[in-house]
Amino acid sequence: MAAEGPRSLFALSAAAVSRSMGALERDVWALPGHLLRGLLPLLTVFRLERAEGAARRAGLSTQPIWRKLWDDVMKTRPPNSENITCWRKKFLETFFSNVLHGVLDVSSDWRLNDHHFSPLLHSSPHVSQLTLCNMLQGAVELTAEHNQKVLENLAGSLRILKFQHLLSSDQSIRRSLVLLLHRLIHHGSVSQVSMYSWPVPDTVLLILILSMSAGFWRSGNALAYHSSPCSLCREEDKAQSQESAQERAERGHGDEREWSDGEKQKGSPRALEEADAEMNECGAHAHLNPVLSRPRSPPLRNQACEEASSKVPCDHTCIQGGSPRCVSEQLSCHPVLRKTRRRLKSAVGKKRRCLKRNRGPHADPEDLYDFVFTVAREDNSGFLDKNSTTEGENAESWTSSSPGFPCTGHAGCKKRGSAGIFSLKAARRFRSVSTLELFSIPLTRETCRTLSNLLSSWVSLESLVLSYNGLGANIFCILSGLRALSRHSDCHLRVLRVSDVFSHMPCMELVRCVLSAFPQLRTLSVSFDLKNQMEGNRPEGNPSCSEAEIPESCLEQLEIRFPREPLHTASLLPVLKASKSLQQLSLDSATLPCSQELGLLLEVLRECNPNLKKLSFHDVNLAEHQQEVLLLLQDPVLQEITFSFCRLFESSTTEFLSEIINTVKRNSSLKSLKLPGNRLGNHRLVALADIFSEDSSSSLCQLDVSSNCIKPDGLLEFTKKLEGHIQQRGGQIQFTHLRLFQNWLDQDAETAQEALRRLKAVCSVVNDSWDSSQAFADYISVM
Repeated sequence: MAAEGPRSLFALSAAAVSRSMGALERDVWALPGHLLRGLLPLLTVFRLERAEGAARRAGLSTQPIWRKLWDDVMKTRPPNSENITCWRKKFLETFFSNVLHGVLDVSSDWRLNDHHFSPLLHSSPHVSQLTLCNMLQGAVELTAEHNQKVLENLAGSLRILKFQHLLSSDQSIRRSLVLLLHRLIHHGSVSQVSMYSWPVPDTVLLILILSMSAGFWRSGNALAYHSSPCSLCREEDKAQSQESAQERAERGHGDEREWSDGEKQKGSPRALEEADAEMNECGAHAHLNPVLSRPRSPPLRNQACEEASSKVPCDHTCIQGGSPRCVSEQLSCHPVLRKTRRRLKSAVGKKRRCLKRNRGPHADPEDLYDFVFTVAREDNSGFLDKNSTTEGENAESWTSSSPGFPCTGHAGCKKRGSAGIFSLKAARRFRSVSTLELFSIPLTRETCRTLSNLLSSWVSLESLVLSYNGLGANIFCILSGLRALSRHSDCHLRVLRVSDVFSHMPCMELVRCVLSAFPQLRTLSVSFDLKNQMEGNRPEGNPSCSEAEIPESCLEQLEIRFPREPLHTASLLPVLKASKSLQQLSLDSATLPCSQELGLLLEVLRECNPNLKKLSFHDVNLAEHQQEVLLLLQDPVLQEITFSFCRLFESSTTEFLSEIINTVKRNSSLKSLKLPGNRLGNHRLVALADIFSEDSSSSLCQLDVSSNCIKPDGLLEFTKKLEGHIQQRGGQIQFTHLRLFQNWLDQDAETAQEALRRLKAVCSVVNDSWDSSQAFADYISVM
């Protein structure tokens, strides 16, 4: 190996300058661009990040340097690397995560080893997405006292917080998590919380994350940050206290006169007995739920509930039933009782303050556990009474407003009352996230009831994803909470995705239930793998809503995966007719009971959905529907059509393929054609090249022929034919993307490489190193 030549004078000078940047930094940033270009690759991460402004002013880009840093330090290829627009952000965000979880040693590369460089502190402003795993060690580290500034930076930059493969945790870790969620969600910028792969979830931890994501938590010692209360909460409480003091001062004289008049005119032993009954009731509940007996900040005011309570007449029989809610309503209707209650509350407040002093400066270690289960256990104040109007009127069950909606008698809800709004007694409301995603996390009946309570008033929620959570009959409880949410005028829910192994109700029935409650929904996805054999045995009190009226909706994207159910257009057509704004429709794993069904569907799509741009069929047998397929391919509005594993050529002739090609050639609006899993083979693939012939008016940009038994020689022949058409058209062609996943290209590696090389000169090719022999062996093993 030849010896490396002597370094140039500029290289020696640049190396010396890079080692003295502490003293020369300001002068270096003023250097002309051609000198700065040679110096930037020699800087440490700390100096390179500070050089961004100077490089921009000099017209230089640091992206190649950050990309090389990624290759040298991370030593992996990031997923979707072609879509990365800022390698600086990508590197620093991944660097932060790796350092936080202890998988990267900063001494491993000289560019990371700068005594001015604090890895977490200096990279945190670039972190918009963070994943916490396992025992939540990252949460403990971020809430440590020496990382307060790091946490402040994350509160401003972090948007997506993910939890993956969580394990059970002890009390101290939960407290660290509380501090983290409170700072990043309640007083931060996190807008999305996602949880993945938690086969046996810790119920306390799961409900804790859900509750705080919804913006609920109680102030007090549980939010103390290193023995001092949250400063942001303290400022808010101080402002609220000043407002409350001013209001009390303004009301003071009027209240005294009202009490005096009421005492003379309506005072009676009966009134005092009823007030005593209320106190006894409250005492019992305080004993059951310790959190409720402690001081709290003012509860969230529900304007809709207040308006409802003003319209409900007093029912004197409620007092005898022992419901605290009813007692509260009775007291609000009688001045003498209202004043008695005020005096008694004052006495209770003094007792609570004494209890708080006796507990000392630290919170009860069971506070978290008690609070979490208060969410789901509190029955009388948080759930609905079917025969009366409560502060949860907006959380009434599905059937209360329409005879077709589920969940008034589901066992998971009926035992303790229908699912209603989250109890406001033990918590105050903070900022909440707008996106919640739960992937592969089993949800028990208790957890579903809690989630239903949270959903019922989660008005900031814009996107909800529930994927493989084993809901079963608990789907009715979730629907109850969603129905309650839909009755809020300021509800923001626009995206709902539900997928699971078993369906507990027919897909179309679920779709109609959701759309009848949420006409403002933009995206709805319903997906089930298998049909539940017990589907017909609907829980008592949950009648079918297949006949529910569907108002005109704002739906733009509808995805339905049927668990091998027949596609009855009688159920789907009303949905399509009500969705005038529909732009994307995907039907998966449906069976067509007769040939007329698909024809009716296409007719409605043409008449009622003029904005439909994307249509997808997956695993739908279209072998006997050739005319319908041709009608779709000549549609002048559709821009993307997918026939995935639809057996298009199972019983067709060569004339059918020619008709497809000629139809696509005449369609100038179609941009993307996806035909994976249709057994094209070599000869059909070669024929498809004629779509781009000289006499074609096609605007096709993307073609997907994945999983089509294509061999290297067939791909090479397709490439040669495509090159010939491009040459005939003078190089003018709009074709830009070809997808080739899971084809038999490994059977002749040399021919495959030649075909791919020539194809990549024409368009972007996406393929994989698929082992066709192993795949065939797997196929045989399961036959």
